[in-house]
Amino acid sequence: MSDMYEQLKMDTEDPMPEDKFDSSEPYNEQEEDISGLDKLDISSMAVSGADWTADTIVNQIHKGNILLSPHFQRRDAWNAKMKSRFIESLFLGLPIPQIILAEKKDKKGTYIVIDGKQRLLSLQQFVEGDEDGKKLKLVGLEVKEHLNKMTYEDIQGSEYCDEIDAFNNQTIRTVVIKNWPSVEVLYLLFLRLNTGSVKLSPQELRQALYPGEFINYVNDISSTCTELKQMLNIKKPDFRMRDVEILIRYFAFAVFAKDYSGSMQQFLDDTCNELNKVWDNRCTEIENHYEQFQMAAQMTFNIFGKDAFHKFKAGNYENKINRAVADIMLFYFSNPDIRMAVPGHEEQIKSRFEILSTRRVEFLSAIETTTKSMQSVKERFNTWANALSEELGVKVESPYSEN
Repeated sequence: MSDMYEQLKMDTEDPMPEDKFDSSEPYNEQEEDISGLDKLDISSMAVSGADWTADTIVNQIHKGNILLSPHFQRRDAWNAKMKSRFIESLFLGLPIPQIILAEKKDKKGTYIVIDGKQRLLSLQQFVEGDEDGKKLKLVGLEVKEHLNKMTYEDIQGSEYCDEIDAFNNQTIRTVVIKNWPSVEVLYLLFLRLNTGSVKLSPQELRQALYPGEFINYVNDISSTCTELKQMLNIKKPDFRMRDVEILIRYFAFAVFAKDYSGSMQQFLDDTCNELNKVWDNRCTEIENHYEQFQMAAQMTFNIFGKDAFHKFKAGNYENKINRAVADIMLFYFSNPDIRMAVPGHEEQIKSRFEILSTRRVEFLSAIETTTKSMQSVKERFNTWANALSEELGVKVESPYSEN
């Protein structure tokens, strides 16, 4: 029984494919952004636990009280077998990891998912179906084999209908956080809960905290963007929404670069919040920036080939995407005047990047370690602007130039 439980437990945990991002720079800094939190702020939260039944949770999702947007569903991480194993563990009455929710400040009784999104999606798709109404058909069950190839309705209308009652009444430990004092507290919880070998993306939490037209737009274009798929070497939208985050970083620097103050998390949050508010007035501008993003990515691939957006260190390009490198490449090559000056200079531009990464310690540090500090952002943007200006013979202005 213990071996079976361990297998079921493994199948209900989030799958972790090999990360495609440079682990030296992305989310180790997220906790730096929130390290100044006052302990009294955290202690003022109200945290309560309850044993909600599967039926109660599904009803809360159905009523829109637990927020699982269609964008979450389209980036579903679990396959049918993983979902089925989770459902099977509920039929068996096995303990499962708790669900953690945070009540929205502006709407009492409505909850943001902090931990447990895949479990909630699996429940919803088994009982009610996905956004297209397609119901989960159980597959790969090893204990409840008689339920294989059956949907929720199939079981209800079969000789096993009593098992549905037991399933609906199965309790799931649910922790609800209320009166959280700041967004930073939720990020702290999110990061501390997700401590696996591959860190999860705070973009998942940002999606829930700042819903709106801008976020919807970025979700939609990231799902079909050829350049993003090439950058990440993926065929479908990234289930952790890291493709969405790359686009939001690009828009943030393209529109609000001079507002950056040293916290990447706050910078991206503010970008989403502001562009949601002014979407009707600035949507055309953002759409134009997206066209420039596509051309900037294509130009970077033309120059760097398979090494595009990667860090150069110790004589070699590393094999993972580096967000800080992507920031500067996308920012400058989104400028049509710079792109027009590039033909004939591709090899020299790549060589200049390698030389800077090798000989200028400050530049390497700015894309490798403390990438979010104001000093590091200025260093990489100013240094790369100067390198391009010298090579191309055109004026390349950094948003952080002191001249």
